[in-house]
Parts: sequence; C-alpha cells; structure tokens
Amino acid sequence: MDKLLVKQMEALITKEDWLITNLSNASALLWSELQDINWAGFYLIRDGELVLGPFQGKVACTHIALGKGVCGTAAVEDSTKRIENVHDFPGHIACDSASNSEIVIPIHSSKGTVVGVLDIDSPLFGRFSVEDQEILEDIVKIVEKAFD
Repeated sequence: MDKLLVKQMEALITKEDWLITNLSNASALLWSELQDINWAGFYLIRDGELVLGPFQGKVACTHIALGKGVCGTAAVEDSTKRIENVHDFPGHIACDSASNSEIVIPIHSSKGTVVGVLDIDSPLFGRFSVEDQEILEDIVKIVEKAFD
C-alpha cells in the first residue's frame, strides 16, 4: 500500500458531494487496490448503532451494536483497531468466517463526533501493518470530508 492510493482517494472524493457515492467509490477503490483482503466497506452510526453502508465483498452483518465486535469497539473507543487475529478478539463478530485479521478506523464529522467506521478484513493473519494503518488513517481523513 502506498501514498498513490491516498492521491486516488482524494481525486474521487473531491469531485462529488453525495456521501453514498463517495463511500461507494471509496470501498471500490480499496477493494481493487488492496491485496489479500476479502471485505472493504463502511458502517455508519444510525439510531445508536452501526448500520451497514457501501462495501465490496461478501454479504455482511447489517447491524452492529456500539461497543460490540471490532467495529463497535473502534467506534465507542474512538480509536483504530488493527487486529492480527480476530479469533482472539473478545466478542468478535464473524460476519465472514474466512476473515482472520481486520483493521477498523473511526470516521468523524467536522465537529469531531464519530459517525461511522471504515472496516477492512483479510483472510490472512497479521495482514495489516503499521504503515497500512497510517495510510488508511490518511484515507479516512479524506473520506471525512464527504460527511460535511
């Protein structure tokens, strides 16, 4: 993963102002450019829970309680979760049994409130590096502009 992905994401997001279009293209770009992943998409906070948003991959869990699983924990704790082995994560929600590692990054509104998460899964253990995390956090900063 490299900075070119960040530039590609920025070009996609700055040309459109509708959130769903931006998140759809963002998930498609991540899906097509990242290797060894089996799911890439967004969960958005709605009515006090995470609800499935645009994604690429197999069908997914549609509702995740805040504080539950990797996604709900990342949202409540407002921190990135880079999990090398999801089977060791307490309360992991297995939407796809093929997933073995995961990275989840909170998305914020312009007011700093968590409004959703970017979730990427991999069938490989330990798929996501510190460098991957940094680039994906930069991508989320670009995606956050779509929420304003």
